[in-house]
Amino acid sequence: MALSFWPWSLLSQPSPLPERLISAAPEAVIDDALNCWGTSADTFPKHVRDAYVDALRDPARVHAICEEYRAAATIDREHDMSDIASGRKVTSPVLAVWSKHGGIEKWYQEHGGPVELWRDFACNVQGYAVDGGHFFPEELPEQTADMLHAFLSKGT
Repeated sequence: MALSFWPWSLLSQPSPLPERLISAAPEAVIDDALNCWGTSADTFPKHVRDAYVDALRDPARVHAICEEYRAAATIDREHDMSDIASGRKVTSPVLAVWSKHGGIEKWYQEHGGPVELWRDFACNVQGYAVDGGHFFPEELPEQTADMLHAFLSKGT
Protein backbone atom coordinates (compact mmCIF):
# COMPACT_ATOMS: atom_id res chain seq x y z
CA MET A 1 0.00 0.00 0.00
CA ALA A 2 2.78 2.47 0.86
CA LEU A 3 4.11 2.30 -2.69
CA SER A 4 0.75 3.27 -4.16
CA PHE A 5 1.19 6.85 -2.91
CA TRP A 6 4.73 8.09 -3.54
CA PRO A 7 4.92 10.61 -0.66
CA TRP A 8 4.69 7.81 1.93
CA SER A 9 7.70 5.94 0.61
CA LEU A 10 9.83 8.88 -0.56
CA LEU A 11 9.29 11.46 2.16
CA SER A 12 9.86 9.02 5.00
CA GLN A 13 13.40 8.26 3.81
CA PRO A 14 16.33 9.59 5.88
CA SER A 15 17.44 13.16 5.40
CA PRO A 16 18.69 14.74 3.21
CA LEU A 17 17.56 12.80 0.11
CA PRO A 18 13.84 13.71 0.11
CA GLU A 19 14.58 17.32 1.01
CA ARG A 20 17.09 17.62 -1.83
CA LEU A 21 14.74 16.06 -4.37
CA ILE A 22 11.81 18.29 -3.42
CA SER A 23 14.00 21.40 -3.33
CA ALA A 24 15.41 20.59 -6.76
CA ALA A 25 11.99 20.45 -8.42
CA PRO A 26 9.26 22.05 -6.29
CA GLU A 27 7.14 22.77 -9.37
CA ALA A 28 7.12 19.08 -10.31
CA VAL A 29 6.03 18.08 -6.81
CA ILE A 30 3.20 20.62 -6.75
CA ASP A 31 2.11 19.83 -10.31
CA ASP A 32 1.89 16.13 -9.46
CA ALA A 33 -0.09 16.76 -6.27
CA LEU A 34 -2.48 19.31 -7.71
CA ASN A 35 -2.99 17.64 -11.09
CA CYS A 36 -2.99 13.94 -10.20
CA TRP A 37 -4.50 13.40 -6.75
CA GLY A 38 -8.16 13.42 -7.76
CA THR A 39 -8.94 17.12 -7.57
CA SER A 40 -9.56 18.93 -10.84
CA ALA A 41 -6.41 20.81 -11.84
CA ASP A 42 -8.43 23.96 -12.57
CA THR A 43 -9.35 24.16 -8.86
CA PHE A 44 -5.99 25.81 -8.25
CA PRO A 45 -5.39 29.18 -9.94
CA LYS A 46 -1.84 30.24 -10.72
CA HIS A 47 -1.43 32.35 -7.57
CA VAL A 48 -2.38 29.35 -5.39
CA ARG A 49 0.02 27.06 -7.25
CA ASP A 50 2.74 29.68 -6.92
CA ALA A 51 2.15 29.91 -3.15
CA TYR A 52 2.52 26.13 -2.81
CA VAL A 53 5.72 26.18 -4.88
CA ASP A 54 7.09 29.09 -2.83
CA ALA A 55 6.46 27.09 0.36
CA LEU A 56 8.58 24.27 -1.04
CA ARG A 57 11.43 26.69 -1.69
CA ASP A 58 11.87 27.09 2.07
CA PRO A 59 14.27 24.38 3.31
CA ALA A 60 12.83 24.48 6.84
CA ARG A 61 9.32 23.82 5.54
CA VAL A 62 10.46 21.00 3.31
CA HIS A 63 12.37 19.43 6.19
CA ALA A 64 9.30 19.73 8.45
CA ILE A 65 7.12 18.02 5.83
CA CYS A 66 9.60 15.17 5.54
CA GLU A 67 9.90 14.87 9.32
CA GLU A 68 6.13 14.42 9.55
CA TYR A 69 6.28 11.50 7.11
CA ARG A 70 9.27 10.03 8.94
CA ALA A 71 7.40 10.18 12.23
CA ALA A 72 4.32 8.58 10.64
CA ALA A 73 6.47 5.68 9.46
CA THR A 74 8.28 5.19 12.78
CA ILE A 75 7.43 6.65 16.19
CA ASP A 76 3.78 7.38 15.37
CA ARG A 77 3.25 3.73 14.46
CA GLU A 78 4.98 2.63 17.66
CA HIS A 79 2.68 4.88 19.69
CA ASP A 80 -0.39 3.61 17.79
CA MET A 81 0.53 -0.02 18.42
CA SER A 82 1.19 0.70 22.09
CA ASP A 83 -2.19 2.43 22.42
CA ILE A 84 -3.98 -0.48 20.74
CA ALA A 85 -2.16 -3.03 22.91
CA SER A 86 -3.13 -1.17 26.09
CA GLY A 87 -6.70 -0.49 24.98
CA ARG A 88 -6.11 3.27 25.09
CA LYS A 89 -8.40 5.20 22.72
CA VAL A 90 -9.27 8.80 21.93
CA THR A 91 -12.44 9.55 23.89
CA SER A 92 -13.52 12.75 22.16
CA PRO A 93 -15.62 12.46 18.99
CA VAL A 94 -13.62 11.94 15.80
CA LEU A 95 -14.71 12.92 12.30
CA ALA A 96 -12.93 11.02 9.54
CA VAL A 97 -13.41 12.50 6.08
CA TRP A 98 -11.70 11.34 2.91
CA SER A 99 -11.90 11.74 -0.84
CA LYS A 100 -14.24 9.41 -2.66
CA HIS A 101 -11.88 9.69 -5.63
CA GLY A 102 -8.62 9.02 -3.81
CA GLY A 103 -6.94 5.90 -2.56
CA ILE A 104 -8.26 5.91 1.01
CA GLU A 105 -11.59 4.33 0.07
CA LYS A 106 -9.95 1.29 -1.55
CA TRP A 107 -6.79 1.06 0.58
CA TYR A 108 -8.74 0.40 3.76
CA GLN A 109 -11.49 -1.87 2.41
CA GLU A 110 -9.95 -4.89 4.15
CA HIS A 111 -10.40 -3.06 7.47
CA GLY A 112 -14.07 -2.27 6.75
CA GLY A 113 -13.26 1.21 5.48
CA PRO A 114 -11.68 4.27 7.07
CA VAL A 115 -14.30 4.65 9.82
CA GLU A 116 -13.82 1.07 10.98
CA LEU A 117 -10.06 1.52 10.91
CA TRP A 118 -10.33 4.61 13.10
CA ARG A 119 -12.45 2.70 15.61
CA ASP A 120 -9.22 0.93 16.61
CA PHE A 121 -8.04 4.31 17.88
CA ALA A 122 -11.17 6.18 19.00
CA CYS A 123 -14.42 5.36 20.79
CA ASN A 124 -16.76 7.68 18.90
CA VAL A 125 -15.99 7.82 15.17
CA GLN A 126 -18.14 9.02 12.34
CA GLY A 127 -17.15 9.79 8.81
CA TYR A 128 -17.78 9.61 5.13
CA ALA A 129 -16.27 10.02 1.71
CA VAL A 130 -16.57 13.43 0.09
CA ASP A 131 -17.24 13.71 -3.64
CA GLY A 132 -13.99 15.52 -4.28
CA GLY A 133 -10.30 14.86 -4.66
CA HIS A 134 -7.40 14.80 -2.21
CA PHE A 135 -7.65 18.56 -1.73
CA PHE A 136 -11.42 18.57 -1.17
CA PRO A 137 -11.30 21.41 1.40
CA GLU A 138 -10.01 23.70 -1.35
CA GLU A 139 -12.19 22.13 -4.04
CA LEU A 140 -15.37 22.15 -1.92
CA PRO A 141 -14.83 24.83 0.74
CA GLU A 142 -18.49 25.46 1.53
CA GLN A 143 -19.33 21.76 1.82
CA THR A 144 -16.26 21.24 4.00
CA ALA A 145 -17.15 24.18 6.25
CA ASP A 146 -20.77 22.97 6.56
CA MET A 147 -19.61 19.46 7.45
CA LEU A 148 -17.18 20.73 10.09
CA HIS A 149 -19.75 23.13 11.51
CA ALA A 150 -22.34 20.34 11.82
CA PHE A 151 -19.83 18.05 13.52
CA LEU A 152 -18.45 20.67 15.89
CA SER A 153 -21.92 21.99 16.77
CA LYS A 154 -23.06 18.64 18.16
CA GLY A 155 -21.11 19.16 21.36
CA THR A 156 -20.66 15.43 21.92
